[in-house]
Amino acid sequence: MDRFQEMQVFVRIAERRSFSQAAEDLQIPRATVTNLIKRMEKRLGARLLERTTRQVRLTHDGEAYYQRCVRLLADLEEADGAFLNTAPKGLLRVNAQGTLAKYFVMPGLPGFLERYPDIVLHLGEDDRLVDMVREGVDCVLRAGALQDSSLVGRQIALMPQVTVASPAYLARFGTPASVEDLAGHRAVDYLSSATGRSLALDFMVDGRNVLVRPASVISVTGAELYTGAALAGLGLAQVPRYRVERELAAGHLRIVLPKAPPAPMPVSVLYPQNRQVSARVRVFTQWLADVFATAFDQTMPVR
Repeated sequence: MDRFQEMQVFVRIAERRSFSQAAEDLQIPRATVTNLIKRMEKRLGARLLERTTRQVRLTHDGEAYYQRCVRLLADLEEADGAFLNTAPKGLLRVNAQGTLAKYFVMPGLPGFLERYPDIVLHLGEDDRLVDMVREGVDCVLRAGALQDSSLVGRQIALMPQVTVASPAYLARFGTPASVEDLAGHRAVDYLSSATGRSLALDFMVDGRNVLVRPASVISVTGAELYTGAALAGLGLAQVPRYRVERELAAGHLRIVLPKAPPAPMPVSVLYPQNRQVSARVRVFTQWLADVFATAFDQTMPVR
């Protein structure tokens, strides 16, 4: 292996915190990975990794070397792409919220992969916050405000939202005419994956955000459960409109306070803060931006 290939192996071990997982990702024997690191440490005269029976972690020297390797590898990939005019290639690991993956990502993937045939996509579905570095994820597609300060976000869309309730709920609690009328109402509480706390209902009134916390008898952690609880008449819910279009058309849900809608929900692609963005991630991010621009008739710059 040349020096850059050695760096690739070292970076993957550092990010996965595992010799076995790095070997599996790179499709090389584990013994080769182990011997390579030993040779690197001997050549550099420094211990790069602390190994225990449970985990692998960077030493102080290893952390410094890792940062340099990440920058060098990104620069090499970018230089090759610029001078060789080659299309992005290799494994791209993406994690997306389930509903975003279902409605926006999956339908257009055949076209993306046809355009970039040398990219091999690994797409994971999750609503939880992932440890991108440790789990080897290149980028994450999420809706909502950015919570994790260790990640860099690129906003690619703003999704219109609506407040909804079932006809049975409105028959029992009444249809509010203003935000002030919500005092006797109930909400389905959605628990934030970042904080574990419920999110207040959000209304735009005269250009300002008004937060309201009605009483609640149920809290949920998933998007499908959230919509399902509203359909069951358990309270008010605020969701991106695309997610409940069919329920609204069928009359199973109704929009509440249409003149005071929730603020639009941002959609972002997130990357680890200390990692250079590869050509694979850049083209995928631009493709996602185009997908959402078409869906919501809006164009947002992707830097």
